[in-house]
Amino acid sequence: MPVWRRLAMKRIMLAISLQFCLGSSIHSQEQTPQLLFSVAQCLAVKHFLPSSKATGFTFGYLLDEKSYPGDKVIYVVDYAARTRGNGLVFAVFLTEKNGLQYFNIQNDASFALSKDEASGVVFVSPPLGGTWTQEHLALAIKRIEKQPRFTISIKELSATAPSVHCESYTDSKPQSR
Repeated sequence: MPVWRRLAMKRIMLAISLQFCLGSSIHSQEQTPQLLFSVAQCLAVKHFLPSSKATGFTFGYLLDEKSYPGDKVIYVVDYAARTRGNGLVFAVFLTEKNGLQYFNIQNDASFALSKDEASGVVFVSPPLGGTWTQEHLALAIKRIEKQPRFTISIKELSATAPSVHCESYTDSKPQSR
């Protein structure tokens, strides 16, 4: 095959790849994944999201099935502003039983990205659980930073689907008799 033809083929393949990547990025920014949507609704219903005059929240997320053997944890970042590297981070455990999803909010913290910190993250309001938890949350934040962000309107967060159950470490425990 002549050199000019190979170069032309490479350019065409590069153009197709680039178009595919851009197309999937644009698509992912338009459609919020159902898992993130459900977690965001739980965060709103359990009053973990700050009150705001904005019309929506900007989120990023990461599903982790390795850090806690046998458990699924969803790390969610609620960005203070779409272009800034600070906000709130949450660790939410997911269990599924009989077609229902149970989201249990187990940790939250306020953070800011920082070049001065070894982890790249400084916790303005640290999470419960000490150094190990901070390291896991910082790693999750850094990974989320590399992924698409999704905006969800405040109106969409007012209630959860019947198949979604929300729990939190802040829930009052039933009193024993």
